[in-house]
Amino acid sequence: MALRAGFTFVKLNSLRQATRLLSTHTRPDVCQNGGTSEFPGAKAPYVNEIKFLNENSYDPIPIYRVMDSNGRIIDSREEPNIDKESLINMYRNMIQLNQMDKILYESQRQGRISFYMTNYGEEGIHMGSAAALSPRDLVFAQYREVGVLLHRAITVSELVNQCYGDCEDPGKGRQMPVHYGSKQHNIVTISSPLATQLPQAVGAAYALKRMPNNDRCVICYFGEGAASEGDAHAAFNFAATLDCPIILMCRNNGYAISTPSSEQYRGDGIAARGPAFGLHTIRVDGTDTLAVYRAVASARDLAVSNKPVLIEAMFYRVGHHSTSDDSSAYRSVEEIQKWAKDESPVQKLRLYLEGKGYWDAETETQCVKEARDTVVRAMQDAEKKKLPHWKEMLEDVYYDMPPKLQKQMKQMEKHLEKYQEHYPLNKYLNE
Repeated sequence: MALRAGFTFVKLNSLRQATRLLSTHTRPDVCQNGGTSEFPGAKAPYVNEIKFLNENSYDPIPIYRVMDSNGRIIDSREEPNIDKESLINMYRNMIQLNQMDKILYESQRQGRISFYMTNYGEEGIHMGSAAALSPRDLVFAQYREVGVLLHRAITVSELVNQCYGDCEDPGKGRQMPVHYGSKQHNIVTISSPLATQLPQAVGAAYALKRMPNNDRCVICYFGEGAASEGDAHAAFNFAATLDCPIILMCRNNGYAISTPSSEQYRGDGIAARGPAFGLHTIRVDGTDTLAVYRAVASARDLAVSNKPVLIEAMFYRVGHHSTSDDSSAYRSVEEIQKWAKDESPVQKLRLYLEGKGYWDAETETQCVKEARDTVVRAMQDAEKKKLPHWKEMLEDVYYDMPPKLQKQMKQMEKHLEKYQEHYPLNKYLNE
């Protein structure tokens, strides 16, 4: 067990420790004089009464928080020491993210881009975790961590270029929108298949561990739905058994697309799996930016010491899963409004800043306008840029293009030469 900043990371070493830590008080009846087993697979006490355990055998893992719903610090000892400039930057990035979501979501509805995913409700996880990491730490995102990219100074223009797939998109138009990545900022490009980033992230963490004098860690973001994939379980096990410098950051937003968490898993959420795999584990209020910051900062201390950590951040996905989803089909408007009003991470951080005298209504209005203008200008610029040359879809996969692709390239060249009037080639870059 490792204590950090007033909260507890739980690691399973024995049934006795697990029943003491995972449950506040409740534990199965143990025969005091029964002794302890010495089996290679488990060191556990003997009992003389048959009893099957289930999800109701233990109290739930508690949720760590620093602020209440009104942005007030609950315990002054837990308030993180973040300077004024950093706090304001975190909040400004939240506003920028909200404006980007609002405008790009509408642009998809207008047919300007093909797809988009909003981040409403998750802003606190983005900013709290990103601020607690080193810029050198490697990020494996899922598809809803844009705030982490903004915090690492990736510009709105770069993000918009990716969504438009224009000639300045680093992915050269091959990826869906919101599949960002940046080698320069240590962010691995996002991929669509669910949970594939988890074992990849553990592999990357193991590679860091093998480097001399390593002071970096990996953070891997995923949702509670992704945690049902086999890749997640393999990643948990490898992270623990190989003692990898990794933070496994689960965003439990209540819904895996349209499937509520009550149908997605049994038991005490995702955090309960951590001690079972041998991971240091904590559950945190994902709407509380300061709590996320404290949890990730402490988790990083463990991770760089080759002690893998699982964090389950609890919050609510306010927006639709994506532009392909209509969440009103599986949840009520009243439910959404309740969470958007009462447990907004943006509102909590704003109230906290106002309480410190760092923010006011006039600054808020000005910041929202600037953020909106930034997105609009980036969109206008992106729409004027040409698309990547069509040959890009056949290049950059192999160091030496195989004969099969060379043949397809020549076929396409002949086809376009013959039927060029049927294609808008003027929208694409020339050779």
